[in-house]
Amino acid sequence: MRARKLAAVLTVATTLGASGAIASSHREAPFITKSPKVDSTDFYMFRSYEATRADFVTLIANYIPFQEAYGGPNFFTLDPEALYEIHIDNDGNGQEDLTFQFRFTNTLANANAGAALTIGTGAQAKTVPVPLFNVGPITTANQANLNVQESFTLKVVRGNRRTGVAKDVTNAAGGSATFRKPTDYIGTKSLGLPAVYEAYAREHIYNVNIPDCPTPGRVFVGQRKESFAVNLGPIFDLVNADGTFITTAANRNAVKNPLAGNNITTLALEVPIACLKAGTQDVIGGWTSASVRQARAINPSPTFAKPSRDGGAWQQVSRLGMPLVNEVVIGLPDKDKFNASEPKDDAQFATYVTNPT
Repeated sequence: MRARKLAAVLTVATTLGASGAIASSHREAPFITKSPKVDSTDFYMFRSYEATRADFVTLIANYIPFQEAYGGPNFFTLDPEALYEIHIDNDGNGQEDLTFQFRFTNTLANANAGAALTIGTGAQAKTVPVPLFNVGPITTANQANLNVQESFTLKVVRGNRRTGVAKDVTNAAGGSATFRKPTDYIGTKSLGLPAVYEAYAREHIYNVNIPDCPTPGRVFVGQRKESFAVNLGPIFDLVNADGTFITTAANRNAVKNPLAGNNITTLALEVPIACLKAGTQDVIGGWTSASVRQARAINPSPTFAKPSRDGGAWQQVSRLGMPLVNEVVIGLPDKDKFNASEPKDDAQFATYVTNPT
């Protein structure tokens, strides 16, 4: 499911199969820097290009920027208290007509007691929970050594994202509504060489039944290589490089890409075109968003399962369609407002687009 990055969408303005801008947005607004787990970095939408998949659209939403290759001991789980969504507008009014909602669950082994080892001998022996993600090698077939297990559910909502009709997307093999997410690439001793890890990750591509859609789709959620390349230091140091150096194609790889060793977490869907369209309309739009509950009370005696108690209505805190709009177009006073807004209300940001600084 890891695919070429062909088309990105701001609101509702891409045709099925069209190509567009290629870019990313990382830490683009002040408030989202506090919550990297719900920071969307990319959104891509394009007609699938595999020989037998021409009647499908691939939707890719990436989250959690700047993942270092060796990011232990906690690595980069998605937030179980958040709602991750991919929205589709198929009638051109800037409002979602379909929404795919991802929710995540992270559990410790042994019913959240955690994997444990016996330390000491005889009367001095004690069973002690380990501080790490795993206690040995991991494969899809053998999860016994895995301490933190990640899974997710997926729903499709038709109509308004909060008041529309929501139904479970299920595994075409067996009908389960719960899907396993592959563990992040901890390293070679835990998950093998990169080729072995890639095979392991691909075992988490699922054929899925989408309600009210006669043809199955596919879904994958997992860690992937960072696809964006930029020299962040000079760019945000008042573009500290000669203009000709930046624009000359021959210099493209002359400066090391600091993101080359980083990863992101991908939420990827492949959906039949017929299930996304409205009638004969061949133009659709899409974007991704992440929301959290409006209230959070910190647990004074936190556990793995309950470090806090979250409640209240969902509040959108991250939004991405066309990358870099919020990062380099929207003014600093309105960046958080943009992340909380919806495409139908984008006229309020028109001055930033018509008079770019």
